[in-house]
Amino acid sequence: MHDAICERAFHQFVPQVHYELIPIKNLVSNQNYQRNISEKHVQKAAAHFDIYQINPVKVSRRDGINYVFNGQHTIEIVALVSGSRETPVWCMIYDDLEYTQEADIFANQLKYTKSLVPYEIFMANIEAGNNNQLMIKSLVESYDLTIAKNMHPGTICAVATLENIYEKYGFHVLDRTIYLIAGTWEGIPQSFSANMLNGVARLVNSYGEDLKDELFKEKLGRLSIKEIARTARDRRNGSLGFSEAMLNVYNSKMQKNTLAITKLYSNKGVRPANPLTEKNYG
Repeated sequence: MHDAICERAFHQFVPQVHYELIPIKNLVSNQNYQRNISEKHVQKAAAHFDIYQINPVKVSRRDGINYVFNGQHTIEIVALVSGSRETPVWCMIYDDLEYTQEADIFANQLKYTKSLVPYEIFMANIEAGNNNQLMIKSLVESYDLTIAKNMHPGTICAVATLENIYEKYGFHVLDRTIYLIAGTWEGIPQSFSANMLNGVARLVNSYGEDLKDELFKEKLGRLSIKEIARTARDRRNGSLGFSEAMLNVYNSKMQKNTLAITKLYSNKGVRPANPLTEKNYG
């Protein structure tokens, strides 16, 4: 009796579903409320396929037809990786939904879902023992800095930028980028913003050993991050504006061995917004 009462009480909180393995060829996802398949997303996910990231496909069984209302990209990824639409996938099947209910669920399925922020993803990768994140964390801590969710002196919050620099340019560019910023501004807030990190990384990657560390620290250290940001905004949006602004300061009052700005754009397909002019930053 008690169990029956509990079952009735919990009924409203437990979806009335069952699970089946269904071949992909027997699944339909052509409803009008569905979004178009992103081939780019399918190709990218297939290239990094991980069976543990495959979630059950949500299916509404109406009139004997299995309509997918959550998971259409999942089935395309599995079909591509396996090379067959005969491949079965686990499906969570609803037998009592109307078309309008499917559309409503599809439209609102992520409405109250909290997405992971880059810091949370990074720390989960640390717990998983993934090499890239462990390497980045170790590198940051070698400069007596920490990776944190909130900005404080001596912390880096732009973890996605750290990962991007590491993946795009490699360990040594990231190492030197952190070294230059830490040595120039001593870990003050905003010195490790995404734009600053990307801006310095682009300089390091573009000029290599021609960019002299001590000269960089001496000249750029005379300016606050706010001054650099203000100049960067006047030149160009994003981190490229920061690279231009810092290069302008670095080259100021130099009679020789100036760094050609054109090297900044060798892989960008863009040109300076206006010529770099010598400016006395005191």
